[in-house]
Amino acid sequence: MAVQELAMPAASRVGTVVAIGQQVRVPKTAELVAAHLRRRIVRGELVEGDALPPEATLMEQFGVSRPTLREAFRVLESEALITVRRGAHGGARVHTPNGDIAARYAALVLEYRGTTLADIHQARAVIEPPCVALLAENRTQEDLDKLRLAVSQTTAATTTDDPGQSLQADLAFHVLLVELAGNMTLSVLSGMLRHILDLATLSHPSSERNAEHRLAIRRRLLEHERVVDLIEAREARAAEELWRAHLLETGQYLTSSPVAATVLDLLG
Repeated sequence: MAVQELAMPAASRVGTVVAIGQQVRVPKTAELVAAHLRRRIVRGELVEGDALPPEATLMEQFGVSRPTLREAFRVLESEALITVRRGAHGGARVHTPNGDIAARYAALVLEYRGTTLADIHQARAVIEPPCVALLAENRTQEDLDKLRLAVSQTTAATTTDDPGQSLQADLAFHVLLVELAGNMTLSVLSGMLRHILDLATLSHPSSERNAEHRLAIRRRLLEHERVVDLIEAREARAAEELWRAHLLETGQYLTSSPVAATVLDLLG
């Protein structure tokens, strides 16, 4: 691997000073090509479903060989930013960055550490409630309309015989709360945890319809309605506290099942 020794301190693009004599790895040409295409995707110059130019065109544009270009493609494929099909009708197509990819990698790290689903539910109860408070402080009438619609859809879904449909509607309400808060960082972090938990709940939807299960569903629906009322009233602290209690109780209820007690059980 090519390296170079610096004769004097140098500042990187992010402002970090490299010490004298420190070895610096020189990026491979394929990595530079991948970085150029990645920037175009992130900046929105290439959008979902766009076809990249033919290999011959890209080879001429970047001044690289076919093996180098294909190595760059493999880098972008590993990041789920493109898919490549071979053959007469093949080529590379663009995919926009998706938080689910980060969630799957995070799940591997959590699996390695033997993390329990109860632990993930607890983390979710740390992230979501401040989003609810933020939403309560800044909500608009449009936000309230969306929340009321989501509550009604969740209520309607619970009357069906499809537990998966009910879970999907419940999860959609949680997603909406975080997204309407408007903080992208919290939204991505919450989405990573939600993706892992979705795998657990949607892979093993409960078909129970006993009195305790129905009571738990009804209580969660009432708390959905109540948190929207508090958001409408701009009672940020009360809304945050209610949602934290809701998440902790729901997490305790869901993880009381012997199914998928750990991330390892979930990922297999």
